[in-house]
Amino acid sequence: MSGSYDDSVGVEVSSDSFWEVGNYKRTVKRIDDGHRLCNDLMNCIHERARIEKVYAQQLTEWAKRWKQLVEKGPQYGTVERAWCAFMSEAEKVSELHLEVKGSLMNEDFEKIKNWQKEAFHKQMMGGFKETKEAEDGFRKAQKPWAKKLKEVEAAKKAYHAACKEEKLAISRETNSKADPALNPEQLKKLQDKVERSKQDVLKTKEKYEKSLKELDNATPQYMENMEQVFEQCQQFEEKRLRFFREVLLEVQKHLDLSNVASYKNIYRELEQNIKTADAVEDLRWFRANQGPGMSMNWPQFEEWSADLNRTLSRREKKKASDGVTLTGINQTGDQVSQPNKHSSSLSVQSNTVQSVQSSYNPFEDEEDTGSTVSEKEDNKIKNVSSYEKNQSYPTDWSDEESNNPFSSTDANGDTNPFDEDTSSAMEVRVRALYDYEGQEQDELSFKAGDELTKMENEDEQGWCKGRLDNGQVGLYPANYVEPIQ
Repeated sequence: MSGSYDDSVGVEVSSDSFWEVGNYKRTVKRIDDGHRLCNDLMNCIHERARIEKVYAQQLTEWAKRWKQLVEKGPQYGTVERAWCAFMSEAEKVSELHLEVKGSLMNEDFEKIKNWQKEAFHKQMMGGFKETKEAEDGFRKAQKPWAKKLKEVEAAKKAYHAACKEEKLAISRETNSKADPALNPEQLKKLQDKVERSKQDVLKTKEKYEKSLKELDNATPQYMENMEQVFEQCQQFEEKRLRFFREVLLEVQKHLDLSNVASYKNIYRELEQNIKTADAVEDLRWFRANQGPGMSMNWPQFEEWSADLNRTLSRREKKKASDGVTLTGINQTGDQVSQPNKHSSSLSVQSNTVQSVQSSYNPFEDEEDTGSTVSEKEDNKIKNVSSYEKNQSYPTDWSDEESNNPFSSTDANGDTNPFDEDTSSAMEVRVRALYDYEGQEQDELSFKAGDELTKMENEDEQGWCKGRLDNGQVGLYPANYVEPIQ
């Protein structure tokens, strides 16, 4: 009889109270919810760890890209170092956020996982051992009281049915008295029916009251047993809540970089680097290295040599006849390089100039003695764009390339390195560093990253002649491209 007992059959739930039959299931369900909440918290921490990792990667990529841009850009001196300090800050902060990611996954995530494994034990047939124990405890505590409650409900139902039958019998008896066709024997039966119904009402009422009293007597024990099982569930839930609070505090400590000494030092160092930026010092450096403070190879008298008597092309003659004004060299911020940063790249120029100067003067012809090659090359060096600080120079700047117009072969041979026909044959593939929109009809337009062919080397004004892949030929600024390695 007790084995087939079902606490949900024949009982109407009249309220949402915990004491109602079956309403303990919400407390039992909380155990399963606790296991699910552990999974939710682990997923929450895992997502945050992934965000920390992505942010660290983005900081690193940002720092790398901008460090290259600043180093290639026109900024120089102490202000450049202060600017680059932001990239160093990003790299250090990136490392700290990677540490945060590691703490979240290796400590907090694993701690929750291990606690969940120890607190919840899975059964072979599904579910958790803790859930089944709570379910069995509540059912055992509720079973006797629920059984008496069913008896009360049955007694109440029988009593209410007897009352209904009594009322119906009295009504029939009353109606029969007004019917003259009804014989005395039938009337007697109706009266007996009323009497029996009254007796049934008394019996069912007595049984109803008795079962209700028994239920009331069993209620204290029922409440005590239910309270005992409920407190066990409360203690289990209290452990979970306290554990969650502990884990969340640890997560907070791992996320709070404001209390990390190294994090504070990063921004203290950044502030110091920015404050070391000195405009006066940078201007002094620029004057000494890119301005009037630079040394100059002033023109000197040179003996005439028959080997140096070269016939210039029509184009070079026209340029030579215009004269060379050494004091008009353009040294704007966008077109000046920083030799001290990459002295190895610019040292090639001085060697090349000395080599050519010792051989011949390509600007000298029979009627006009213009500036020397060293003066011409000094102009070129001063017009190197600072955007090419970290880029290799075009082939006409290197003494190691076969097409170097200043090489010893060209200097001592019969060819003129400045001849228009020779320069047009020196085609070199280059890549655009920046976007350029042609201002004149004879100028090319291209985007950063586009490739084109350089047909002529840079002239005095800093322009090169090139050809796009679509066949269009025109001029473009020399410092807007770099050779393709």
